[in-house]
Amino acid sequence: MTTHLVWFRNDLRVRDNPALSKACEDSDAVVLALFVETPNQWESHHMSPRQAQFIHDNLKHLQTELAKLNIPLLYECCNDFTETVSRVVDICKQHQVDSLFYNRQYEINEHKRDLQVKQELSPAVICQEFDGNLFVPPLSVHNKQGTMYKVFSPFQRAFIKFYMQREHPIYPKPSKRNHSCSDTPLPKPTYPTKPYEFFKAGETAARQKLEEYCDKFVEDYNKYRDFPSKNYTSQLSAYLTLGVLSVRQCFHHLSQKHPSFLKDRQNGAFAWFSELIWREFYHHLIVAHSYLCKHKPFIEWTDHIQWQNNTDHFEKWKSGQTGYPIVDAAMRQLNETGWMHNRLRMITASFLVKDLLIDWRWGERYFMSELTDGDFAANNGGWQWAASTGTDPVPYFRIFNPTTQGKRFDPEGFFIREWVPELKQVPSKFIHTPHQWAENTGKPLKYPNPIVIHNIARKKTLEAFEKAKK
Repeated sequence: MTTHLVWFRNDLRVRDNPALSKACEDSDAVVLALFVETPNQWESHHMSPRQAQFIHDNLKHLQTELAKLNIPLLYECCNDFTETVSRVVDICKQHQVDSLFYNRQYEINEHKRDLQVKQELSPAVICQEFDGNLFVPPLSVHNKQGTMYKVFSPFQRAFIKFYMQREHPIYPKPSKRNHSCSDTPLPKPTYPTKPYEFFKAGETAARQKLEEYCDKFVEDYNKYRDFPSKNYTSQLSAYLTLGVLSVRQCFHHLSQKHPSFLKDRQNGAFAWFSELIWREFYHHLIVAHSYLCKHKPFIEWTDHIQWQNNTDHFEKWKSGQTGYPIVDAAMRQLNETGWMHNRLRMITASFLVKDLLIDWRWGERYFMSELTDGDFAANNGGWQWAASTGTDPVPYFRIFNPTTQGKRFDPEGFFIREWVPELKQVPSKFIHTPHQWAENTGKPLKYPNPIVIHNIARKKTLEAFEKAKK
């Protein structure tokens, strides 16, 4: 009897899952599923305890969905990827597995792990790999020289042309297997966990959120996307990170609801699709330039920047006590919920790097340690963009003024008052400069003074970048 093993990683869904679908094509094969927790590896990757909880909650839903298909889910705990290789090999031997199916992961450690598994299993077990978590395989979109694009706009144009010239059917949910199965309750995670907000676990919840967003909000995404007090971002990121939802499902549903969105590129639907392409861009980059997974900047000379790395300033940035209301509100939202609005990610990253002159890698790690939706490629790409060290970055001499950014994207201070309650009594006119209001009125303000003066900090940062570039 043929036995197939599906190794789930960041693809916790039964629909549009090529590895699962292909494993189930042989109706007579026994199909088993596997998930491996790797606490030491997760810790070295700075995984958020919130993400660990979200993984566990989604695994419970996945186990239920697989049980309906008569596919049992095996749960293993290994310290790291080295132990994982041995355990996967042992499981294949124990269950007399003929073929192992999985969707690729592209980070350097994950890629090495998969190569080792293939080598250990060959030739007894056939490993079948698929690209289930991106629109297209990395490096399939390239310039005329056959290399990866370094700038987003030409990548986007080439990607859309490449993608639209091909058929991309959604893999259906597999049929119920003929063989019965029995499941045991999933053990509690070994890795620390923490409650998260904004995301409801499970594939059904993810699809419902996608449908609601495309039906009600995406049309106005362009108009309101940068305003954190308005709920016009999709908040699907955590589902995409764990593969509870696929980007192809996003495109498929967006096309159904807004069939002409690629023709009228000024609409909100296209703007949202562009954000999915940014995600694609960053994932392709870490394959083309694996050193990005080793904490290296894309622009080599920026590794010579002399960072100040003031630990007191870093702690105040982390805790939302910088004296800049929009920055503090954003960081408090992150610490409280495990999520942050995308515009605020740019503002807080710019402040850390270009106002405080703190190494972008400190911020990158901190975000990963708190975010439910922490995704290495997207997080690294976003931080390097803001820090002017990455591909297609904001120019190093373009430095966000945090006060101006607050006035522009939270003009009435609705978001600030929600997360910085000590500023609730400050009128909108002064919500971004509360110390000026306190000085004018003589009223006490239990809110810290700015830890740096922006104009002075800006000059220091420019000097540091220009010195490094010489």
